[in-house]
Amino acid sequence: MNIHGKINYVEFHAADLVKTKAFFADAFNWEFTDYGPDYTAFSGEGLDGGFFKSDKLSVGDDGAPLIIFYSDNLEDTLAAVEAAGGAVNRAIFDFPGGRRFHFKEPSANEFAVWSDRTASGKANET
Repeated sequence: MNIHGKINYVEFHAADLVKTKAFFADAFNWEFTDYGPDYTAFSGEGLDGGFFKSDKLSVGDDGAPLIIFYSDNLEDTLAAVEAAGGAVNRAIFDFPGGRRFHFKEPSANEFAVWSDRTASGKANET
């Protein structure tokens, strides 16, 4: 739904659109619509957006916003990310609101996944 003044769309750089699309399809079951050879869009994933061909990337340490996914089972999602070709660059850690990990997809953009403390069925001691 389009609402005046609300965040509506997000775009990411992607050095390799084919690998980036395959990663998100495998790890998160996303579907894409291509708009020519240099742009692909996704929708229905919490926030609509797209990837465009570019050698730049989005990394939190460089000041870029960090997009964070939610998971009902953090360990299963981490395994899916790795199986799809993602590189975990920050292992699962606790924070005051739950647990999370960070990863880079094949075009080297950084994302994170978080869960509630008990989302994996385990209670945390922290």
